[in-house]
Amino acid sequence: MKYIKKAKERTAEDNRKLRQIVSDIIDNVCENGDAALHEYSRRFDDSDRETFRVSHEEIEAAYARMTEQEIADLKEAKANIEAFANAQKEALSPIKDFCPTPGIHLGHRIIPVSSCCCYVPGGSYPLFSTALMLITPAKVAGVNRVCATAPVVHGTASIHYKTLVAMDLAGADEIYTVGGAQAIAAFSYGTEEIKPVDMIVGPGNQFVAEAKRQCYGQIGIDFIAGPSEVLVIADECASPEVLAADLLAQCEHDPNAKGFLLTTSEELAKSTIAAVEAELETLETAGIARQSWDDYGEVLVLDDLAEAVTIANDLAPEHLEVNVAEPEKILEDLVNYGSLFLGGNTAEVFGDYASGTNHTLPTVRAARYTGGVWAGTFLKVCTSQWMTPEASRGIAPLVNRMAKGEGLMGHALAAEKRM
Repeated sequence: MKYIKKAKERTAEDNRKLRQIVSDIIDNVCENGDAALHEYSRRFDDSDRETFRVSHEEIEAAYARMTEQEIADLKEAKANIEAFANAQKEALSPIKDFCPTPGIHLGHRIIPVSSCCCYVPGGSYPLFSTALMLITPAKVAGVNRVCATAPVVHGTASIHYKTLVAMDLAGADEIYTVGGAQAIAAFSYGTEEIKPVDMIVGPGNQFVAEAKRQCYGQIGIDFIAGPSEVLVIADECASPEVLAADLLAQCEHDPNAKGFLLTTSEELAKSTIAAVEAELETLETAGIARQSWDDYGEVLVLDDLAEAVTIANDLAPEHLEVNVAEPEKILEDLVNYGSLFLGGNTAEVFGDYASGTNHTLPTVRAARYTGGVWAGTFLKVCTSQWMTPEASRGIAPLVNRMAKGEGLMGHALAAEKRM
């Protein structure tokens, strides 16, 4: 293994201050409700909006600002996301009558959560694609009350109009203009205007992530997301210009985003670095992308693809691109990733917007134990059972003995009553 470009080490940050700030915000929202939300709206968003729920008139005004092509694009992207979410939901099947032994009847139902909040960030960019990615699978899952929230454009009283239209097209039942940690607190515990939900999904900045961490338990969450990541495995067949474009597409998200390139070709590694530098000369978002690439971009030359697989599985990246001549040869060995993109034709950005898979994905190695948001995120698998009298009498002695072995005599007696 040879480093052609090495990222700087991420320092272990002291998060005590962040935890305390977020804890204070949550406490304030719990104690003061809407008054606290208005305080934060004025302080952080420079907005004096009187109510947080978006009206039908506001939604109509947002549509009026859209071109026909923009609306058509959102509808086409939503159709692909919805189609795949439906296919995912259909892969989950109820079990109605499974008998491990005669007379014992077991089953499970697939039940959607009753309500959720889809948090759509609105900081550096209007991420209307995230509205589609969160709301669409929630509706497919059958969630009865799907709320969506996003911060207003700074200094105004409105969510970005494209985000608002995307929220409506995706099917949100209620839309609110609240952002930040205070939004997570409001939908977790409720305020005068906002009724709490059962689950909150969606990415956000460090304050949103920390609020989700602190409110977890009161509500369910998808996962706690950090800066965006892409890892590309490439061989000599890949195009340096394509690799550079894919790496910088992630780098432009955030100065803390990370782009990795693992390749078996030193020539390709050096050519890709040169292509990155060339693209940064003209890229409109070069201010952010340059900082991210300089600080956290990493390029390694490896002896073979097996070594690349080992490193990729250890890093468990959010996005994993396999840009090699025969990607199927290593497919089964790749097990830790948020979403996988096979072959040079399959740009990661296609998944970001419109191909159909979800772009809300685990970061900072969370892909070791979870996948991204999907229809199943909003579904519960709940078991049930019933027994015949004969089966009840048959299993009771076994359970009675096991309960006595644990010293739980009440359990033992409940079994004994059936003997």
